[in-house]
Amino acid sequence: MPVIKILPHPEYCPAGAQITAPAGTSICEALLENHINIEHACDMSCACTTCHVIVREGLSSLNAAEEEEEDLLDRAWGLEPQSRLSCQAILAQQDLVVEIPKYTINHAKENH
Repeated sequence: MPVIKILPHPEYCPAGAQITAPAGTSICEALLENHINIEHACDMSCACTTCHVIVREGLSSLNAAEEEEEDLLDRAWGLEPQSRLSCQAILAQQDLVVEIPKYTINHAKENH
């Protein structure tokens, strides 16, 4: 089972974490199942960017991003070349290092 190392995030994971999840699981599902309550405003339907993560190590082991995901990522805060929507990034057998960006664009949470 691949290991996901989550870098410290002040709200979701202050001390950082290391979790495992079976291959075939999305990063978002793995985080949520391990009580790292990352935002996922669209219920993991690839319709927002609130579950945006930056894959610092292991990006090439994930499934390729589809056009819909890439289009949405263009609107994500803090976009980097290693950015993925965690609801769309499916684990393979390789370990990952993941960073949850400091901010997210969530209009519901921001009362817009």
